[in-house]
Amino acid sequence: MQKSILIQADNIDGMRYLLDVKGLRGKIDLVYIDPPFATGSNFTITNGRASTISNSRSGDIAYTDTLKGTDFIDYLKKRLLLIKELLSDKGSIYLHIDYKIGHYVKVMMDEVFGIENFRNDITRVKCNPKNFDRIGYGNIKDLILFYTKSNNPIWNEPREKYTERDLEKLFPKKDKFGRRYTTVPIHAPGETSNGKSNEPFKGILPPAGRHWRTDVETLEKWDNDGLIEWSNNGNPRKIIYADEREGKRVQDIWEYKDPQYPDYPTEKNSDMLDLIIKTSSNENSIVLDCFCGSGTTLAAAQRNNRKWIGIDQSYLAINASKNKLDGIKGDLFSIKADYDFEVLDVQARTA
Repeated sequence: MQKSILIQADNIDGMRYLLDVKGLRGKIDLVYIDPPFATGSNFTITNGRASTISNSRSGDIAYTDTLKGTDFIDYLKKRLLLIKELLSDKGSIYLHIDYKIGHYVKVMMDEVFGIENFRNDITRVKCNPKNFDRIGYGNIKDLILFYTKSNNPIWNEPREKYTERDLEKLFPKKDKFGRRYTTVPIHAPGETSNGKSNEPFKGILPPAGRHWRTDVETLEKWDNDGLIEWSNNGNPRKIIYADEREGKRVQDIWEYKDPQYPDYPTEKNSDMLDLIIKTSSNENSIVLDCFCGSGTTLAAAQRNNRKWIGIDQSYLAINASKNKLDGIKGDLFSIKADYDFEVLDVQARTA
């Protein structure tokens, strides 16, 4: 695929076009979709401002979200089956959905992608706490279902910076230069009768039932380099410095709040899309969003030097996506968006 593509079409038709005309079966490494949430509502844009409240009585309808229950599950399944055909063997899909329908969607996705390829149910904190009167707890989250096509997906381990509180808790000690560190045991469970992990280190054998984590030669080097801390009773532990760690692993609760004044209803946080794209695709991978809305996924893919395909039927969504893409300015680290725009006239094409 030479250029990225923005397609105005029903996404069923758009994905069939990608399969049958563009020859992209098995070529897409990452799919992120934020489909309708089965709310039974319409969402509008009035004077350029998106309504974040469903069933607004004024403005142009950006999209209709009126399917519910099994009708919605069937609607989504048809699209996921096409997505599966488009995904490469190392591909992943992240499906963003509401808590009211999400668990039914997961059961269906287990069937489509295989329960063995389910990776995470990610909780996304979407807003500040609410104080509406209701029977039930305040709702500040939705969820993202993460599946892979196989057991060997693209995975670029995501890390996030330690907070000051993390540093104080995880690296409570300081050396004479003020560097924060912690210590970990240099032995691990399990005895070995042969091999270098059971030899004496400084005249000491591993405790009963354990073995050294590495060979004695490496332990000697660590000690010579000042990376072994000896306790008062002669117990050696490996020093781990905070400033030599890349950060902590990203967990499955994310706080990426929605924009306060979105260009399009239900517009998502761009930093969240950056994380997903960097983690589950590589440079020049193809990223697909077939419910592309305001184009946040497409812009994030562009900034991170990925090829992308966006599909949406709504002309308001297409306009919002174009505006977002055209607002990207090329610099040393990113390339200004250059893409083909196609409007599919399915009847004419299949006549």
